[in-house]
Amino acid sequence: MKSSIMKKLLRGLAALCLLSIAAGILAFVMSSGEAANRDLVSYWAAGEQLVNRANPYDEPAIFALEKQAGLVGDRPFIMRNTPSAFFLVAPLGWLTAKGAAIAWSLTLIVMLIASVHMIRVMAGGSTDRLHLLGYLFPPVLACLLAGQMGIVLLFSVALMLYLIDSKPYFAGLALVFCTVKPQLFLPFAVVLGLWALRRRRFLLGLVSAVAFSLVMGAILDPSGWSHYGAMMRGAGIADEFIPTLSLAFRLLIHRNAIWLQFVPCVLACLWAGWWYLRKRSWDWRTDGMLVLCISVAAAPYEWLTDEAVLLPAILFGLYRANNRALTIYAAIAGAALLLVLFGAPMTSGYYMWTCPAWLAWYWYVLSSSEPA
Repeated sequence: MKSSIMKKLLRGLAALCLLSIAAGILAFVMSSGEAANRDLVSYWAAGEQLVNRANPYDEPAIFALEKQAGLVGDRPFIMRNTPSAFFLVAPLGWLTAKGAAIAWSLTLIVMLIASVHMIRVMAGGSTDRLHLLGYLFPPVLACLLAGQMGIVLLFSVALMLYLIDSKPYFAGLALVFCTVKPQLFLPFAVVLGLWALRRRRFLLGLVSAVAFSLVMGAILDPSGWSHYGAMMRGAGIADEFIPTLSLAFRLLIHRNAIWLQFVPCVLACLWAGWWYLRKRSWDWRTDGMLVLCISVAAAPYEWLTDEAVLLPAILFGLYRANNRALTIYAAIAGAALLLVLFGAPMTSGYYMWTCPAWLAWYWYVLSSSEPA
């Protein structure tokens, strides 16, 4: 009874906020000057460079493009995705900065709606409205406001889960979008590779996805990887504060030992492989989502917006959560939502707790509750 009341309250809150948030985001995107002062302008500028057969990581050229589009400030937004993301951003180069912002934001909204729908169907097509909470997941909202790629990753994972039983080749192919931020999926990829060894059609789709992103990157910029390496060496990423457990681990032991930032990920990869091999059965919608949460939490480089990819785990968890788990989630999500709505910078240490919190909450749901 109490669980039912809590679900109704959460659904009511989601329904009340959903339309106003969507309208606000679109108004924000289309307002004068905003297109050139959000993260998504880096995708447009990189696309513009690719269309003109130029270096998409060329800081002076990118800065000039973004200034012409209305950038305020003395530092450009530089796309830090690998050349495997070129196929995704190149079409934006045919549009103006504002046109690209609108097209990109609408694409993210469509991908989000499709992802939530697929997760709802996989959860049994429940007639309640608990899935509306997906639109209020703080990383999703932060991703929409910044125009970041987290929702693209979410769509990729949701589509893979949706197709994995009925159309394994296309399920593997659906992971093409995950190639744009491979550092988020390393432990997940270990399990995926082991699982795919006995499923040839899925493996073929996965190989096709990786090959497509690499070939398109080479076609769009044959020197893409050398350009990427030069950009990363000059970006000073080692000196940036990234609110992750991996950076905290490095800072606690030795600030200048960059390799320490990869230790949590390596340990997570070893654990993921061991855990998969010892399990007698495997369910991607429960076991796989736990590995995904651990992958993102242990990533050497991730932001709050990247955590949008965890929405399948969150929604699957909500559908099986008991009253206590729902209350805990409301507290976690509410605190994170306040940070997003009050504009806490992505580089703020205030976000260091969010990804571990989603992981801990999902682990608690799996260990303490039965499917709803």
